[in-house]
Amino acid sequence: MITFAQLEYIVALDTYRHFHTAADNCFVTQPTLSMQIKKLESDLGILLFDRRKQPVVPTQAGEKIIEQARILLRQREKIMDIISEEKKSIEGKIRIGIIPSLAPYLLPLFIGDFTQHNPLLEVEVQELITVEIEEQLLKDQLDIGLLVTPLKNSKIKELPLFYEDILVYPNENHPFSERESIRTTEISLPDVWLLNQGHCFSHQVLNLCQWKEKTSNLPFHYQSGSLETLKNLVDKEGSFTLLPALAVDDTIKNRVVCFEDITPLREVSLVYASGFSKTQLLEALQKEIIKSVPEQMLNKERGVVVEWK
Repeated sequence: MITFAQLEYIVALDTYRHFHTAADNCFVTQPTLSMQIKKLESDLGILLFDRRKQPVVPTQAGEKIIEQARILLRQREKIMDIISEEKKSIEGKIRIGIIPSLAPYLLPLFIGDFTQHNPLLEVEVQELITVEIEEQLLKDQLDIGLLVTPLKNSKIKELPLFYEDILVYPNENHPFSERESIRTTEISLPDVWLLNQGHCFSHQVLNLCQWKEKTSNLPFHYQSGSLETLKNLVDKEGSFTLLPALAVDDTIKNRVVCFEDITPLREVSLVYASGFSKTQLLEALQKEIIKSVPEQMLNKERGVVVEWK
């Protein structure tokens, strides 16, 4: 007879691809996890994992069974979620992933109030790039993601929250600094500081300016994962970068330049795997975040959402 513990073990081994790590995350010893997986394989009469490969990988049959195991474990969670919602309580643990171009600016606006209003909830937040959040949502390593959409991933649901402007931040000596606004065609230049390719905001900037150049006029090539680093590089080395509105604080708000032909926006959403069932928690988090951002950011109609995929 298959047990929920065995299902948890095979899902953990598929997630971490290492027996010791999987056992640690299931709070059992490695021999216990290995023995239970072998027993399940014996009872089913098939191998679920190919142990000859390192890291260990599921067999073809194992992939199908593990996928179904994830579904069953989510369904079990739904029962507890129904009980919590009937009690009108938000409790348990929630794992949130947030992208680096949002985390320093959005997280401090809402996370303190959210945890204070939900004292029975254990909140764990990780800063990850979008592709990592997608992968971990589908592997049940995260419950919710906070990132830029649309993702165009049929396995992940999106709940749009707000729309922040994309603005130009030039060096004080750059020609843009003397302008009140510029056209998008004017930023199609090879001297814009960008985030790494793995960051969605970098792709949005490239889509917005339709930059096709392979060469760069910047003083040196730098791979950055931080908007704060880009701001400092603009200040010290010249040229310009683009910033989402939440990254514009009082110290630089008089230096940013808007666009005159369109108002480019990035759509920020809560995302979650299709099997996620904690609707009461999701609604509470949605309300807390919406309450924390400027009201004008809630209006999608004031501009054009720049896609990044």
